[in-house]
Amino acid sequence: MQRSINIIGAGLTGSLLAIYLAKRGYTINVYEKRADMRKATVEAGRSINLALSSRGIKGLEQAGIAGEVLQHAIPMYGRMLHSVHGALTYVPYGKDKSEHINSISRSGLNIALLNLAESFPNIHLHFSHALERVDLAQGISYFKHQGETVSAQAHHTFGTDGAGSVIRQAMEISPTFVNGTEFLAHGYKELTVPPVGEGGFRMEQNALHIWPRGTYMLIALPNLDGSFTCTLFFPNQGENSFDTLKTPEQIGEFFQRVFPDTIELIPNLIHEFQHNPVGLLGTVKCYPWHYEDKFLLLGDAAHAVVPFYGQGMNASFEDCLELMPFLERNEDWAGAFALFGETRKPNADAIADLAVENFYEMRDGTAQPAFLRMRQLESLLEAQYPDYLSKYSMVTFHPEVPYSVAKQRGNAQNAYLLALCEKHEDVLEIDLAKVYQDLKQG
Repeated sequence: MQRSINIIGAGLTGSLLAIYLAKRGYTINVYEKRADMRKATVEAGRSINLALSSRGIKGLEQAGIAGEVLQHAIPMYGRMLHSVHGALTYVPYGKDKSEHINSISRSGLNIALLNLAESFPNIHLHFSHALERVDLAQGISYFKHQGETVSAQAHHTFGTDGAGSVIRQAMEISPTFVNGTEFLAHGYKELTVPPVGEGGFRMEQNALHIWPRGTYMLIALPNLDGSFTCTLFFPNQGENSFDTLKTPEQIGEFFQRVFPDTIELIPNLIHEFQHNPVGLLGTVKCYPWHYEDKFLLLGDAAHAVVPFYGQGMNASFEDCLELMPFLERNEDWAGAFALFGETRKPNADAIADLAVENFYEMRDGTAQPAFLRMRQLESLLEAQYPDYLSKYSMVTFHPEVPYSVAKQRGNAQNAYLLALCEKHEDVLEIDLAKVYQDLKQG
């Protein structure tokens, strides 16, 4: 049977999925609510740089585009922690520089994927088609396009329409569908560190910069033009919050007191803080991800995560990669969808939980001496014992380790190591061989 396939959403996940399916001979229609981003201006203040790591790279390799994408990425080998007084502490991500993450522009990556998708004669892109509703039983999607309602029917529709998925909302009608969306009490706002002259960097370019301050934090990722995209993660309400920090005087005083070394780094601080939008930070967990063989949710539509493990895009690309074998082994796509969701959901839930945990670690833990000693101890273990993998390493550099395993094993390791480092001021006093054996025995 020649299956008709629609994909709703031409973002990162939808574009990659279209390429995968096109390579397998299917004809795909992709519908996107926005105008073609290759011809339109990207909305300011909503870009959040992405951290591309092994799982995402593996997904791009299958599309044949990883090499091209990485040419436009900046490797980040570790975290650079900024104290209130301006002191810098560098914490490497992996055992050596081969283990690093990559700062990449969301829009730049999306454009590269769209260009590749458009090169396939069996992929048809339809922009400015905003999904309004779906008829689940008939497999029909209804869009608003140029002021009119148009419809598109397909044997199979993939919902890659993001955290606010219209398809997921339609599935909620079913009494067996479970949907849980939780928002952090924090939001985010983007700020900019401009380049020096023609492309010079004002800070170390091969690091992810973090200003941990207890109940809030600022991070910065490098861009190819020498600038840094900063993101302030800040309470939505309260004494120091987006709700109360309004006037130039309030903003200036707060940053001078809490992030003093950023005053010179961010020359347009007041304007950007007052005019850039505040974004929400939420986690989506739902199940099942499919309706018969007609609809399947992927990426953020199925399992949106907060950005603190840098795994949202990587997990979504892994969705596409792991879905393909289920489709190839099963003539019955309803069964394939069900098996995929059953297999994938525990890992999606795990990375969602890990991302929230890492928010508190980045915000609070990175400023604590015991945490820094724990990272030092982990570096010693990784150098001495090649089979030892830290939680961060399992998640970020080892796609063969499922997220659920990384969470379970990694949290147990961290609890043990942190307890040790709270007792010892000098990690060199710790018996490394005993630690390794204890961890091996679980």
